[in-house]
Amino acid sequence: MEAIYAFLNAVLPVEALRFDFMKNALLAILLLTPLLGLLGTMAVNRQMAFFSDALGHSALTGIGLGIILGVGNDLVSMLVFGILWALLITLIKQRGSTSADTVISVCSSTAIAAGLLILARGGGFAKYSTLLIGDVLAVSPQDLLYLLIALIAGVGLWMLMYNGLLLTSVNESLARSRGVHTRLMEAAFTVLVAVAVMLSIRWVGVMLINALLILPAAAGRLLARSARGHALWSVLIAVSSGVAGLFAAYYWDTSAGAAIVLFAAVWFAVALLVRRLRN
Repeated sequence: MEAIYAFLNAVLPVEALRFDFMKNALLAILLLTPLLGLLGTMAVNRQMAFFSDALGHSALTGIGLGIILGVGNDLVSMLVFGILWALLITLIKQRGSTSADTVISVCSSTAIAAGLLILARGGGFAKYSTLLIGDVLAVSPQDLLYLLIALIAGVGLWMLMYNGLLLTSVNESLARSRGVHTRLMEAAFTVLVAVAVMLSIRWVGVMLINALLILPAAAGRLLARSARGHALWSVLIAVSSGVAGLFAAYYWDTSAGAAIVLFAAVWFAVALLVRRLRN
């Protein structure tokens, strides 16, 4: 880590990076935002804008159930429950008994209510309140290793699934006729989103994770002229918003997650203006 810290000091000789916790936070953002940017493009294309919100809320339930079952690691509890919850949402949605937005809304409300019910027993929710807004400055070197693994695995899986996911989002019947296992593809994508969301919750927060996943992709879609351009714009917007938000939060002494989301919102406003000028 010392070599990486030295490299950051040489490339970005700014006052904020005198502290190791700021270096860790910057590295976390550089590892986390590209993956969220990529996954957000397909979430927008598949009209799953509130899916990450439902998964974010399920993090509270996962921690609560982990406490009841005696699981000592909160991250393990969140990952396991988040994956199972994502698969349950997908299964109910595929049955077609009700609309996707209704399914997601019901699951989101149920998850956050169950989580609060368990964690608030005896007034004990205060120590978990940081999950609501996140704290990217609390990233440790071990967390960075998990994020690096998640980024490499996530991008690799994205490249393998991209064509099938894109074809499925455009025309599911055509995708099936081309031999794409659409239900399996959708399940794999939701699991990938669940893992990314659960890894991000502690630093972005339950209240902001949905915005960070969707805003860069929504802005990128307005600026892009192709599917590849959409992915590139989304990653660029996610990374630039993350870096700008982190430094703004440091100098303004405020929430990094909120600052990152606001910079992404500014990108979206600019993208709307550019789109209007083009038309």
